[in-house]
Amino acid sequence: MLSKLRKLFQKDQSTGSNLHLPDEEEQRFTLYLKDLKVGELSCEEGIWTFSYSDEFKARSDEFYPIVGFPKLDKVYKSKSLWPFFLIRIPGLGQPRVREIIKAEHLDINNEAQLLRRFGRKTIANPYELTV
Repeated sequence: MLSKLRKLFQKDQSTGSNLHLPDEEEQRFTLYLKDLKVGELSCEEGIWTFSYSDEFKARSDEFYPIVGFPKLDKVYKSKSLWPFFLIRIPGLGQPRVREIIKAEHLDINNEAQLLRRFGRKTIANPYELTV
């Protein structure tokens, strides 16, 4: 299931682009649920890292962990961006999205740049991702 989802997002059929994280890309994001800092997502040297905040861990009796990140004390690492975050990048074949990418000189293959530009909110969940 995850491999099918990754293929869907990795290669946009209308653009032929392959999303990836360049080794030199460095970025930090903070994930919020309203005013609660849920965790931090970062990329460095071609590796994505996600970990929960102490604030979220302290309130674990009130909230469920995010799907795909079940252990509150684990630091998750991956060469691929997890589906939870990947769904925040819109379809790259959409005309409006392509206009934005062109106008802002974004690398259509750089998932960190695209996440930074488009990933703040999604209709898929109530979390907000900030830079």
